[in-house]
Parts: sequence; C-alpha cells; structure tokens
Amino acid sequence: MERIVGRQAPDFNMQAVLPNGEDFGEVKLNDYKGKWLVMFFYPLDFTFVCPTEIKAYSHRYEEFKAARAEVLGISTDSEHSHKAWIKGDLGKLKFPLASDRTKTTSRDYGVLIEEEGIALRGLFIIDPEGVIRYSVVHDLGIGRSVDETLRVLKALQAGGLCPVDWNEGDELL
Repeated sequence: MERIVGRQAPDFNMQAVLPNGEDFGEVKLNDYKGKWLVMFFYPLDFTFVCPTEIKAYSHRYEEFKAARAEVLGISTDSEHSHKAWIKGDLGKLKFPLASDRTKTTSRDYGVLIEEEGIALRGLFIIDPEGVIRYSVVHDLGIGRSVDETLRVLKALQAGGLCPVDWNEGDELL
C-alpha cells in the first residue's frame, strides 16, 4: 500500500446533496483550492454510527469555518439516498454529502472495502495547495472525534512542531 500523506490529493468529481438538503450539485477537489478541506468517508446511509459523526461535524461546522476549513462527507450511496436520509432521520446539514457510486474516490483514497462496495471511516485533511496532510482510517464500528479533527487541523495550520496533546495557543517546539 502506498502512502498518501504528503502527496497531492487524488482528484474527484461527484454528485452531492448540497447543504440545504434539497438541491443536487457537483463537488470537485478544485472547488476547495485555496482552502483547507476536512473530507471524511463513511460506510452507509441509514446506519447507526454514521449519523452520530455526521451530525457532530455539522454541529461544529462553524468551528471548522473559523479555522478556514470546509467539510465534505462521502459514501458510496447515491445522492438520492443522501437526500432521503437528510429529509428523514438525519436532518439538515451545514456541508454537502457526496455520492461515490462509482467507488472511484473511495478506491483512490484507499478506503474502499472492495468485496462490500462500501468505504471504511477514512478522514483526510487536505491543505490549500491540495496536499494531503493528515489521514486516519477507522474500522466500520468506530466513530471519529470531532475534537481531535479540529485539534489536528489547527496543529497543521500552526506551521511548527506540535508536541503530544498540543492545542491552539500552546507553545510550539
């Protein structure tokens, strides 16, 4: 398996449900040029752990915006499934949910479980130049920490050496 951190992010172009929960549109890597992007993959709509993560990232979206970052959620479900889920149990979000029905993006980012056709819980932080600066991949049953994602994003933006448990405002090494 090749490393992905430190390399140019694989390009993507997917259909998505836009943050209003009603409209469809395209999302492309180029849309995020010049911005930080927190991009996360999740296995399936209408499941148990996924809505806890998605709602948590949406609830904390303003903190990501304040840190000059955008958020994008992705699964291999269709954009129509995403929309139905948003209109049902999930509720409106503050960022788009993209559909990787071709599984190309999940495969390119190394999170696709080929035999199941779904993605692991992969999270990537991409810098404004399109370079992947952080990657973490979880098993299907483990939710991610929004606090840790924000901490790592701010550490990457700090531009120095950040010791263990570094938080914004702490000294750099």
